[in-house]
Amino acid sequence: MSEGNRILVIDDHPLFRKGVGQLIAMAPHLELVGEASNGEQGVAKARELDPDLVLLDLHMTGMSGIETLKAIRDGGLDCRVVILTVSDNADDLVAAIRSGADGYLLKDMEPEDLLAAIDETLNGRTVISDRLNGLLARAIRDEAATKQRDAAGLTDREGEILQGLAQGLSNKLIARSLEITEATVKVHVKNLLKKLGFRSRLEAAVWAVSRGMKQPE
Repeated sequence: MSEGNRILVIDDHPLFRKGVGQLIAMAPHLELVGEASNGEQGVAKARELDPDLVLLDLHMTGMSGIETLKAIRDGGLDCRVVILTVSDNADDLVAAIRSGADGYLLKDMEPEDLLAAIDETLNGRTVISDRLNGLLARAIRDEAATKQRDAAGLTDREGEILQGLAQGLSNKLIARSLEITEATVKVHVKNLLKKLGFRSRLEAAVWAVSRGMKQPE
């Protein structure tokens, strides 16, 4: 099994966990290292197994997906976390992104599309179900209408990193492309988010795309 493809599934529906497990088993380069039926168990499993990717349900009994996501982030775990849910509600989407999700996918997507999205995520890119991109863009645009944001206040390096965010790149991939350290990228991301008044990198990315920084083909 190659490094960097270890997946943990956190979902309170046994049949769905089984289905995702069977799907992952069809891809020889992916490995399902664990599953959890609730948030508390999921956070413990994440700490124990140190997965590369967590597929996380949003609405679970007990600890919610957002609370679970925040606990994983607060625990300093260096893993990608993608929400996998039935909810196409804009508030849920924005809450997940602002809590540090690396993607937001709907459970009704085709199996091959889910595998493709998993690969994209493991390769350091942000993934959002196609029909939700407009929802996120509108939510950020509506909020931006009440706030003045201008990229002119960014340094040249911060501008380059914002371009990387607009392309859906992870800190690691941005660092590689700019030939700087990942720690340096993290500092610049923190600074540009503060300057622009965003709480998450994905919000900044969507805003940047709306301003003309296009996603790569």
